[in-house]
Amino acid sequence: MSGGTGPGRGPADGAAAPPSSARYSAGTSRPQCVRPPHVLTQTTSRVLEPSDLDAALAVLDREPVVNAFVTSRVQVAGLDPWRLGGEMWGWYEDGILTSLCYAGANLVPICAGPRAVRAFADRARRAGRRCSSIVGPSGPTSDLWRLLEPQWGPARDVRRHQPLMVTDRLPDGVTPDPYVRRVRKDEMETIMPACVAMFTEEVGVSPLAGDGGLLYQARVAELVGSGRAFARFDSDGKVVFKAEIGAATDRACQIQGVWVAPEYRGTGMAAPGMAAVLRYALADVAPVVSLYVNDFNTPARRAYQKVGFQEVGAFMSVLF
Repeated sequence: MSGGTGPGRGPADGAAAPPSSARYSAGTSRPQCVRPPHVLTQTTSRVLEPSDLDAALAVLDREPVVNAFVTSRVQVAGLDPWRLGGEMWGWYEDGILTSLCYAGANLVPICAGPRAVRAFADRARRAGRRCSSIVGPSGPTSDLWRLLEPQWGPARDVRRHQPLMVTDRLPDGVTPDPYVRRVRKDEMETIMPACVAMFTEEVGVSPLAGDGGLLYQARVAELVGSGRAFARFDSDGKVVFKAEIGAATDRACQIQGVWVAPEYRGTGMAAPGMAAVLRYALADVAPVVSLYVNDFNTPARRAYQKVGFQEVGAFMSVLF
């Protein structure tokens, strides 16, 4: 099984009652951007600067679950491109910042309506493709790709509907796996093969390509060092289940990289393992936990539903 913040494959498990839809509906988790009152007759886009940080965070805060990935980066690095790992583009309606687009290793539209998407597509075409993927809420991401595909296509893979799933509580009917624990720093060599296997299954290419895996290994080391990587090991010390809490803010976090060793798939290991990671996430990281998964991955979706995750929206990913 692989999945989490990104598509996945996994063993079949039954479904459990989802959390209350009154709090986590597609509308409340992904609210529409409200057009601000008239200030200036100015409609434009530009690259944001560090001085724009508060305004950018205000936009990100409108959709704390959907925007957790970008918000977590901005909260740590600000808007300086060298620290952020890319530029943040802003779209202004009547002189007020209303939409963003993160342009780094991923191109991510944020709270972007049709006019903002067109402006971001124009800027992306002028800059040329520098990202390895376009990812974000399915509506604006689909519109962005439609505008960019004539110049940037064809993509290696287009995953048009990846359900976004959310929960804010532990499941009643699934006992967390007591053998799932935080990965220690001295276990990096043990966890890396499982991480590489998960990434390769999910993305279709190895993370060791290009730079030999230096950047990917650094990211895994960062998650392990921060206590957000979890695994279950068998008696021989081999990883049989793993997952990480990737993006994290004080309002929401995302589980990613969910993986079950092939020989253990279909044995019911996924749901208890996910419950264990969910317990850590809710206790130590954020009050709301999310993930997204390929729509065709029925076994993984069943496992997540059994742990209490409820579908509240959809993402889309374009992979190059």
